[in-house]
Amino acid sequence: MPWYKKLHWQIIIGLILGLVYGVIGAAMGWEQFTAHWIAPFGTIFLNMLQVIAVPLILASLVVGVASLADLNKLSRIGGKTIGLYLLTTVIALVVGLTLVNTMQPGGAVPPEMQQQLEETYRDDVDDREAFAEDAADRGPLQPFVDMVPSNFFSAASDNSNMLQVVFVALFIGIGLMLIPGKQSKPLLDFFESLNALIIKLVELIMLTAPIGVFGLLADAIVSIAADSPTQLAPLLGALGYYCLAVALGLFIMMFFVYPMFMKLFTRKSIPEYYKAIAPAQLVAFSTSSSGATLPVTMEVSEKNLGVSKEISSFVLPLGATINMDGTALYQAIAAVFIAQVIGLDLALSQQLNIILIAVLASIGTAGVPSAGIVMLVVILESVGVPAAGIALILGVDRPLDMLRTVNNITGDTMVASVVAESEGALRDVDESMYVSLGENGELGVSGDASEEPTDDAALSKDA
Repeated sequence: MPWYKKLHWQIIIGLILGLVYGVIGAAMGWEQFTAHWIAPFGTIFLNMLQVIAVPLILASLVVGVASLADLNKLSRIGGKTIGLYLLTTVIALVVGLTLVNTMQPGGAVPPEMQQQLEETYRDDVDDREAFAEDAADRGPLQPFVDMVPSNFFSAASDNSNMLQVVFVALFIGIGLMLIPGKQSKPLLDFFESLNALIIKLVELIMLTAPIGVFGLLADAIVSIAADSPTQLAPLLGALGYYCLAVALGLFIMMFFVYPMFMKLFTRKSIPEYYKAIAPAQLVAFSTSSSGATLPVTMEVSEKNLGVSKEISSFVLPLGATINMDGTALYQAIAAVFIAQVIGLDLALSQQLNIILIAVLASIGTAGVPSAGIVMLVVILESVGVPAAGIALILGVDRPLDMLRTVNNITGDTMVASVVAESEGALRDVDESMYVSLGENGELGVSGDASEEPTDDAALSKDA
């Protein structure tokens, strides 16, 4: 496929054209034309992302939770798996929030531009300040009260109530686990079909991303640079600093956090581990999809790392659904960065809310390219930051998406290795037997690594 037909290049082209148009439009005084004929395309794109947020969370969470019925058989393995996935997600969020508050990438924007952006989003700022005043008078248990809706349809009609949707989805999923399979199957089939539909809709919506990015960014640049075009350079510098913060956070997760778990809880050496999972990392980088990479992730886990098939077939598909460390880290940095650029100061309670929502949302973030953008919209609205701020970061989302998908599948293989080691189901594999990517991009086996370990029987014993 020619490079110009690839979506990430089209988004980058849309970004560049939006910047160019914005600068020219600001200089020529095209504010009214831009607002009437260019900005609506960005608004439509943003609305499409928002309209699928609730069904995405509901369908994927219900299916993900209900699928844990396997815990009746493998409760011990399931507990370890879910615990590790949630732990690494929290670590990723803490790393992200620490970096963005320390580096302050949004602080590179001049105070004059922040003031201008704050005026642009004055209504959102006023709403947020009113919310903060109201929050000061609330009791300590009020957040838990707010999580439980009195009317689901009312909660589903407002994206800022996404935590209530998450609660209902978890509640339904648990209920489906507890009723007989014959009764739960029709409803599960419905949610699985809905989940597949939403994933396809995300793919279709992302096809409009180049035009949406152009419209959003062109409108933002014209609004920002109309009075002072020279302020544009600091904004772009802040965007580069934001990319650095995300890349640094992913680097810390991949080369410090995950190796620490491998060192402490498995007998695999770190170089051996990274050599074993390299084919899956390459596929993840090129596809930006944990779901598309899953067959390769399972193959390298079983053939290269020596994880038993029974462990990998449970841990890795679950990881493709609930383990989104890289996405969670990016969402935390992006949400605070956008708030910094606009001039909003997120309180500690709001940043803790980001952690809570991102952990729960990671369970429902589909493993497809740019699904994290949908969840970012949810997080922004939940903490009172205008969702239109994603225009600032959409242009660089694709390369960061590639990096965070690599991070996600690295975390998946780490958890699979740790769980397998704890169950006595991690065998040693000679490097000459590794599977690797051939010239045509397909997996090839250099030796007979397909034999299953004899110690899989350990899984059937009681601990």
